Amino acid sequence: MKRLIIILSLICFTGSAFAGSCPMIAKQIDEKIAEAQELRDEGMKAHDSGNHEKSEELLNKALELFTG
Repeated sequence: MKRLIIILSLICFTGSAFAGSCPMIAKQIDEKIAEAQELRDEGMKAHDSGNHEKSEELLNKALELFTG
């Protein structure tokens, strides 16, 4: 019975210890989204001004944030 209580206690406390990392992970995601949005906006400005090489470069950098 003691073992069961110890094991259950460890499981409960271990789970709550990792719960604090959720906001940090969400913040990292938000930062990547903001960076990708900036690159996307710059890429579309380059596209609209006719600089397609620069546009592709910027848009590919934005994509790399999500794949790499």
